[in-house]
Amino acid sequence: MTNYKEKLKNITTFIFDYDGVLSDGSVVMMPDGDGVRRTNVKDGYALNLAVRNGYHVAIISGGKAKSMENRLKALKIPDIYLGVSYKLEKYEELCDMYDLKPEEIIYMGDDIPDMPVMKKVGLACCPADASEEVKQISEYISPKKGGEGCARDIIEQVMRIQGKWMNDSAFHW
Repeated sequence: MTNYKEKLKNITTFIFDYDGVLSDGSVVMMPDGDGVRRTNVKDGYALNLAVRNGYHVAIISGGKAKSMENRLKALKIPDIYLGVSYKLEKYEELCDMYDLKPEEIIYMGDDIPDMPVMKKVGLACCPADASEEVKQISEYISPKKGGEGCARDIIEQVMRIQGKWMNDSAFHW
């Protein structure tokens, strides 16, 4: 089997789940019904840096809250799909829209609804606290938990191996 680091050279696209990957998985319900999630600024920086460096970045989540949408739009994530009940359909739409090949795509998920997409992509990843079922199909398990830098971890690895991590765009938002 190929070392996962070899696959990083061909990555053009990052797809992430939100709850349990970009957030720590907890939701605080506000009086207006919006569910507020705790996210990591370092993940946000890496997501925005990836976008600024020409990577395709997408979020496919079953969760749907205005605060999630606001956060992702502030990071300039172009492809945001919230309230998705079956993620494989959105994945296939993204592949068609951008003419993507599976070997160009990383998907990071943490729970059972992420598995159909994870089985299709070139590199399936998960945070350290993902479900056991997801860990079993992941080629890379980040040492970081969801909402604690796991997205930054895999984005940084890709950008470093491709020589894009500490370029001129790294020093500003």
